[in-house]
Amino acid sequence: MTPTLTAVVGFAAWYVLLTLVLATYRSGLVLGGRRAANTFRVDGSDTPGFGARLTRARDNCYETLPVFVALAVVATLAGKTAITDALAPWVLAARVGQSLTHLVSTSVPAVLVRANLFFLQVLIYGWWSIRLLTA
Repeated sequence: MTPTLTAVVGFAAWYVLLTLVLATYRSGLVLGGRRAANTFRVDGSDTPGFGARLTRARDNCYETLPVFVALAVVATLAGKTAITDALAPWVLAARVGQSLTHLVSTSVPAVLVRANLFFLQVLIYGWWSIRLLTA
């Protein structure tokens, strides 16, 4: 498997892990009698603090995963993974870093770190798009 496809699998696995952590967190609230199972808002706004941050960190993954997958599929099908292979692990690292920063804090420095990690991913996606379109 190419580094690009390995990073895609890693990104998807990270999403799955965050989803399992979110399910465990919410199950704890339900089993602890603090919430009814059918009362959670999809955006996590009704579970302040860690619950809301966890929901957003997980949602950030599925909001950007399609872009990563689309570019990886195009590069793979076109036989151009040399364009994406070097930076694909950086996309995954930036995604994990962004999620972890989101989980830890909403302080201004943490938000700036998170924003920069997101911007790094967008820059890489843009670079790949240009390179794949001109290859």
